[in-house]
Amino acid sequence: MGIDKEQYLLKFRNDPRVISVMAVDNPKQLPSLTDGFDTLLLIVTNDLSLNNHTANYIRDDSRIQEKWLDPSSVEQWIRQGVNRNMIQWLLKGEILLDQNTYLEGLRHRILEFPGDLREHKLLIEFSLFLRKYFQSKEYILDDHILDAYNNILEALHHWARIVIIEDGYHPEITVWRQIRAINPGVYKLYEELTMSKETLKQRVQLVLLACEFSVMSKMERCCAALIHILKESEHPLSSDELQLHPGLVEVRAELPLLLNKLVKKALIKEVAILIDEEISELELKYTSI
Repeated sequence: MGIDKEQYLLKFRNDPRVISVMAVDNPKQLPSLTDGFDTLLLIVTNDLSLNNHTANYIRDDSRIQEKWLDPSSVEQWIRQGVNRNMIQWLLKGEILLDQNTYLEGLRHRILEFPGDLREHKLLIEFSLFLRKYFQSKEYILDDHILDAYNNILEALHHWARIVIIEDGYHPEITVWRQIRAINPGVYKLYEELTMSKETLKQRVQLVLLACEFSVMSKMERCCAALIHILKESEHPLSSDELQLHPGLVEVRAELPLLLNKLVKKALIKEVAILIDEEISELELKYTSI
């Protein structure tokens, strides 16, 4: 059930708070795309007090959700992957109103998938992969098989997203359908993990081994954005300094683990700087090789 688009065009056209409006209809096979509503209206606003404002209502028998966001939040959602539906909204929605072609330009940028955005998303996905991979490894050693399985399944999901991004595409909501066409090998591992007749422990161990050989070899490529930040700095950076860097906000929680693994792989260098001579305390900082 659609909405009368002209009606909404009239409603928002003369509203000075509105920059752009997009309508996303609910595809029956993916109701989660619009939180179960018939139509999602994404409204880009210049009024910061309306940022993250939502309104749910019924009009002409259609269930409608209005989601108001300012431009910086829209771009942050795309960059951080806070709401994975955002990319789908922008690519599949119908633009009803678009001052200064804001949404059209954003859509073009998403389709182009520039290198800086791709590197940033690879770093996010790899940091999440790394955490889940090591958690699964620890659980399997302690014989917590179900916890190990849950974590390696999540790690495999991040691996699939890494492969999709490397291939120049944005990961969709239905990642496994997408990866099946792009990389049948990764999809096969997913099948082995979820449907094999081997024991659960054997399945987890198989995927852990595959991760060790395949994904860990991607560390330098996936961490290029972080390595570049270290190369650009004139002096070694502490963990605190890196966590405050605007380009690393989304991986802040995973930075200590990332830095540790990059040092062990000799992809970056760890330097110890004396900060208290009396107690011989050294602060660890990081720099490029």
